[in-house]
Amino acid sequence: MELSKRAMSIKASTTMAISSRAAELKAAGLPVIAFGAGEPDFDTPEHIRQAGIDAIHSGQTRYTPAAGTPALRQAVCDKLKRENGLDYEQAQIVISNGAKHSLMNAFLAILNEGEEVIIPAPFWLSYAEMVRIAGGVPVIIHTKKENQFMMTKEELEAAYTEKTKAVVLTSPSNPTGQVMDRADLQMVADFAVEKDILVISDEIYEKLIYDADKEHISIASLGKEIYDRTIIVNGVSKSYAMTGWRIGYTAAPHAISKLMASLQSHMASNPNSIAQAATVAALNGSQDCVKEMCVEFKKRRDYIFEREEAIPMLQALKPQGAFYLFADVSGTYGKNSNGTVIRSAADFAAALLDQKYVAVVPCADFGMPDYIRLSYATSLENIREGMDRIEAMVKELKD
Repeated sequence: MELSKRAMSIKASTTMAISSRAAELKAAGLPVIAFGAGEPDFDTPEHIRQAGIDAIHSGQTRYTPAAGTPALRQAVCDKLKRENGLDYEQAQIVISNGAKHSLMNAFLAILNEGEEVIIPAPFWLSYAEMVRIAGGVPVIIHTKKENQFMMTKEELEAAYTEKTKAVVLTSPSNPTGQVMDRADLQMVADFAVEKDILVISDEIYEKLIYDADKEHISIASLGKEIYDRTIIVNGVSKSYAMTGWRIGYTAAPHAISKLMASLQSHMASNPNSIAQAATVAALNGSQDCVKEMCVEFKKRRDYIFEREEAIPMLQALKPQGAFYLFADVSGTYGKNSNGTVIRSAADFAAALLDQKYVAVVPCADFGMPDYIRLSYATSLENIREGMDRIEAMVKELKD
């Protein structure tokens, strides 16, 4: 029996594989430090947890509308107006089982077989696989470090064809932590309007920005023409430490939102009713919890970057947001690590895990094979110990 060729062509998640391997070693009693999956190490704030408990006790345990409860869709509308200066109606909002589900809904709603989606690298590895699942073709732009990993107009022009349907933006970026400024966003907006293509704007890390001279700007706020071509993707996993609650959302033109809601009704019925109630509390309640997490993430960002800068043969840009350090390890290529010659970031990551019990993510599947990603969504104590071990391995490398 022949199984689905499309399903078999999809790559497994590198981040999940690294996390699983690290968990195995840890379960075996080894002192593993994990810089793998992007998951805040904080508990979900108390008032949000309590809202979930209250939802259970009040009987909010049944099916909801496929696109989400009216209360949560309105809370998203209010949030977008209050924080992003955007006007949406409830009918334009679709609540899903995490932002990953929201992205999959978006690609399924807009793509016909063989249509292309421009994705700037480095990119979160699931984008390209999602495009393929939806029958589309990912077209990768390999951005440059000297451009802060931002696309140029020339690169966009070169990637565009008559089959181009959309371009994906992520700001702050996973994995680089870079934040798009107004000029970068305006260039993409003008291009999208000129070519009459869509923009899928992943804004899941919008609240995690650490420098006073940087701010989150939603591309949909740059004018009606780009608003009408933008699908905003967001959620509560990162900003509110709610990864396990699985709530994401989209804000999009009416026709696209209608299609996404229809798709979701057949694939998942509706998002978890209890998690939806908790998310209303997250969006409508005090945002002090987010600010407190940001203060701690900034301390970790500053420390991990300072440590990386002191390690020979590694190079990185200082992250401006999210909680990842994106480091070039090509300076170690050709070096011998305890009998293993390092020829790729994957080799570096494997040696680091096997010899020093430190898990990092090699980024070939993010479109950048010379880089590793370190998540600093872990304690300063873990970061300190992990960076000590990385520094030790690099200094032990032989010619």
